[in-house]
Amino acid sequence: MALQGPSGSGKTYSALLIAFGLCNDWTKIAVVDTENHSAELYSNLGRYNTVSIAAPYSPEKYAEAIHLCEQAGMSVIILDSISHEWDGSGGILDIHGNMTGNSFTNWSKLTPRHNAFVQAILQSQMHIIGTIRSKQDYVLSEKNGKMIPEKVGLKGITRDGIDYEFTLVFDLDIKHNATTSKDRTGLFMDKPEFRISSDTGKSIVHWCNQPPETKPISDKEILFRINACTSVEQLVLLYKQHPDLQQSMLTNFTKKRQMLTVANDLKTIINQQNLPTNGILTNK
Repeated sequence: MALQGPSGSGKTYSALLIAFGLCNDWTKIAVVDTENHSAELYSNLGRYNTVSIAAPYSPEKYAEAIHLCEQAGMSVIILDSISHEWDGSGGILDIHGNMTGNSFTNWSKLTPRHNAFVQAILQSQMHIIGTIRSKQDYVLSEKNGKMIPEKVGLKGITRDGIDYEFTLVFDLDIKHNATTSKDRTGLFMDKPEFRISSDTGKSIVHWCNQPPETKPISDKEILFRINACTSVEQLVLLYKQHPDLQQSMLTNFTKKRQMLTVANDLKTIINQQNLPTNGILTNK
């Protein structure tokens, strides 16, 4: 999961509370600290572990720290913060800015390194909480023939799209209130803002320990799964797995089945007539 917010919003403190709720043992929590030992400021909470890393904040250094915590038998790893991997000294953007040659070609060398860092998070058997710094975001709007910068809220300092990799993303404001911008657990989505506590972690670990068929699922998540189906068989299986949603999501299941049926019929016709697909069909 990720905790995203501006400086002073309580990302580190909130991450520690959630971590304790997840494992109920401070000694099984490790903070990978990129914030100049700031994680040690909350040592009054309990005897958690810290691993301090300094610049250069390369993706490989983060992956090495994750593996170190895994080998030490930690239950929860807090990466505080992952923003440095992208926009810190020696991070991806810094490396790219110092490379010579074609800028576009250089990204083909850096993207695999960033992706390896993401995979180190996703493939870990530990609970991982990443904190993300956020800053004011702007867009250019035309007013009276002039392009004027306009505030559009806060944006996380990390690569665009990384939030898709997390199961949960909490957004913290300067008053330490949390809202959810992504929630695959269905526990917090569309709920009023709240203060994070160790009970938040307890709710999450309870969800993790539930059998898959009993876990609550949000409408957004079931829509994502419906649209991700690539065959009628997959769609029918998904339909049977969620009897509680069959009535409310019937229209979406029906539309997707019609689309898959049409695509399959068209593919059959093309195969029978030995016609080139010209890339219009990617389903196999």
